[in-house]
Amino acid sequence: MLVDTMGLVIETLVHSAGIQDRDGGRYLVSKAKTNGATFHKGYADGGYAGKFVDWAKNTHEIIIEIVKRSDQNKFVVLPKRWIIERTLAWISRYRRLAKDFERFGTTVRNWIFLAMTRLMVKRLAKEYG
Repeated sequence: MLVDTMGLVIETLVHSAGIQDRDGGRYLVSKAKTNGATFHKGYADGGYAGKFVDWAKNTHEIIIEIVKRSDQNKFVVLPKRWIIERTLAWISRYRRLAKDFERFGTTVRNWIFLAMTRLMVKRLAKEYG
């Protein structure tokens, strides 16, 4: 999932567990750029370290910063990494997304966009209502 600094979804990809994060990340970034997303810096966890960082820089001129845990024995909120975790918590409030009920990844992707659309509409209604 690709989110902005407010935690709103820019693009999402649901794939099988047999695909590595960095390979899915290439497809996700390419799809977001094709759909018109403009960003020059991103944050990712350790699963994206290595070739993905170089690929993003060379192909799309995006600087990817890897956010790693400094201490393995205790819980520490990591800057920037909590944004995606918060977004995942928001969408897991929707029963249909809390478990793996869907047969196809495209269906899950559509439900994620519907959940985020509802979330944004609720925020706008609260602000202007």
